[in-house]
Amino acid sequence: MTVRVAFGRRGNRLGVALGAIAFAALAAAPWWGGRDDLQLLSEIYAYVALASLWNLLAGYAGLVSVGQQAYVGLGAYSLFALAILFGISPLWSIPLAGLIAAALSIPVALLVFRLRGHYFAIGTWIVAEVFRLTASQISALGGGSGTSLPAAVVIAIAPTRALRDFTMYWIALLLAAAVLALIVLLLRSRYGLALKAMRDAELAAACSGVDVYRTKFLVYVLTALATAMLGALIFLQKLRISPDAAFSVNDWTAFVIFITVIGGIGRIEGPIIGTLVFFALRQTLADLGTIYLMMLGLVAIVIMLMAPKGIWGMVAARFGWQLFPLERTVLFEEAKQR
Repeated sequence: MTVRVAFGRRGNRLGVALGAIAFAALAAAPWWGGRDDLQLLSEIYAYVALASLWNLLAGYAGLVSVGQQAYVGLGAYSLFALAILFGISPLWSIPLAGLIAAALSIPVALLVFRLRGHYFAIGTWIVAEVFRLTASQISALGGGSGTSLPAAVVIAIAPTRALRDFTMYWIALLLAAAVLALIVLLLRSRYGLALKAMRDAELAAACSGVDVYRTKFLVYVLTALATAMLGALIFLQKLRISPDAAFSVNDWTAFVIFITVIGGIGRIEGPIIGTLVFFALRQTLADLGTIYLMMLGLVAIVIMLMAPKGIWGMVAARFGWQLFPLERTVLFEEAKQR
């Protein structure tokens, strides 16, 4: 008798097929959607990716950070610096911004990993504030008031406005898909088993031989790299940057945490569902001003009381659904006789 581990069930394969169809339809959006539609979809993709990365960080690795805006802003400022000061193509600057952020995240991790619990969360926020204050002192990039990309840099993206919009849209879609694929592959690997063990009981995982520090360190650096690339793309689309916008705790951390919590933390489908709910609320209630933020808080409270594991956590518990093939099944097979 042989033993092997298989991933997924029939429902998972159906989910993958539906995902492929949805990806193909969204890739064709420039032919069936207007400019406003493309901008909205690009923003949705960015938040899906940011929330998925924060979910990996907090929901699996147990690193509850409230300073991920540090890497959004770092990626954005790296792109502007590379494009304006060094003349590098803005499209090539996106992955370079990610590498710069990954390199800087190493000493940051060595520092903040000395902290635990709420001290770690506060430490990450302080690091983000240090980055924001540093950016406001860079006079070559506008200091505290920020700067815009020169026309020559914008034209270097694509010669026409329509082609620039299409290019930015496809990059946003590919980045979101790449982030989700990376997380799926990571969770299917031995590091995924370590993360799930750490999520359930960190001390027990350490006693079982899991290198908790190394695993958390790897997740932190990978998250910083991808978050910075997303930040670079977001502000490349905006064509303007300022310290307050790039390092906004509301836009890049508070909303991301809201999305992950209501969707279902610790589940890869949670950030996708949470993003759809968030944008539905935003499109419906944004004109109400401060009442909009109060309504978001009310929705979060109601969902946490009625579904502590989030919307998708409640659905998965009731129906056993899983869109991504992550569940491991042990199969016992009879050996073939010769």
